[in-house]
Amino acid sequence: MTNHNLFLDIHVIQAVPPSNINRDDTGSPKTAQYGGVTRARVSSQSWKKAIRDYFNTNGLYANVGIRSLDIIRYIADKIQEKDSSKTEDDAIKLASDTLDKAGVKSKDNRLKALFFIGSDQAEKLAEAAIDGIADKKELHAILKNNPAIDIALFGRMVADDPSLNEDASAQVAHAISTHAVQTEFDFFTATDDLAREDNAGAGMLGTIEYNSSTLYRYANVAAHELVKRLEDNKEATKNALMLFVESFVKSMPTGKVNTFANQTLPSAVVVTLRSDRPVNIVTAFEMPVKTNGGYIENSVKQLEKGLKDAQTFVATPLSTLSIGLKENNQSDFNALLEQLGKVLEENL
Repeated sequence: MTNHNLFLDIHVIQAVPPSNINRDDTGSPKTAQYGGVTRARVSSQSWKKAIRDYFNTNGLYANVGIRSLDIIRYIADKIQEKDSSKTEDDAIKLASDTLDKAGVKSKDNRLKALFFIGSDQAEKLAEAAIDGIADKKELHAILKNNPAIDIALFGRMVADDPSLNEDASAQVAHAISTHAVQTEFDFFTATDDLAREDNAGAGMLGTIEYNSSTLYRYANVAAHELVKRLEDNKEATKNALMLFVESFVKSMPTGKVNTFANQTLPSAVVVTLRSDRPVNIVTAFEMPVKTNGGYIENSVKQLEKGLKDAQTFVATPLSTLSIGLKENNQSDFNALLEQLGKVLEENL
């Protein structure tokens, strides 16, 4: 790589209307205290799930990970695809035995903990099961090599065997509103279409909590680590980074989405490449944005100021690409991605 370290930062300002895309154990929209006020919050786990779903539905990658307790059945299905002579019970036993020999423990044909495996790794593990491979080192090599894009980005933890752990190359922040919010309640009723005429009551009563907000969203990727995870394949790394940026910008968690249809897009996107360290600009919003006419414009101004203020402490980015700022913007998001690809080719 041209630079020993190469960090990709993504900053997004995105308004979300009344919604409850990420709720806590009581059903309330998640919040956080920041700058002395209550902010709307969307957890990093929630948005990472949306990103992974975007990989599956919109990316060109076939090698995307599966995280499940039912990995034995997942491998067993692949065994039967490769060897139709194997019965379902035979395939399940082969898959279970092979995973056990690899150090991934199960009980009653279900894993004891969620396991993250790439589709290519699953294919090779199924072949190993059919071939009767029992050597732990060889099975470990299958589970370590050729990782799926989301495992390379988000990592993997295996409590039963830490040697199968994969460090994440991406970090995703909890999105928070740039301003104070207040949770509201939607009281709703549902009518009974077959109710008798003398019954004027509702068939159901209920409430849903929601809020609306303008969010600051941030993520970064250590590109120099990602290229190692992807076995020094620079073309694959470039494509993975471009897909990550696209999915981060365009994805949306699905909580209560049928109720609120909160399918918004960002108002501003900034992508920077840095050689020193990643920089989260959330401190630009420690003082809550206040306005009498909407939060987007002032939030974008604060983002621009935060990026400028950061230059007091860190080196000038190798590249800055943006949409929605006051100046120096790309014409559209596709143009931003195209230019990002060129910049990555120069720096990876």
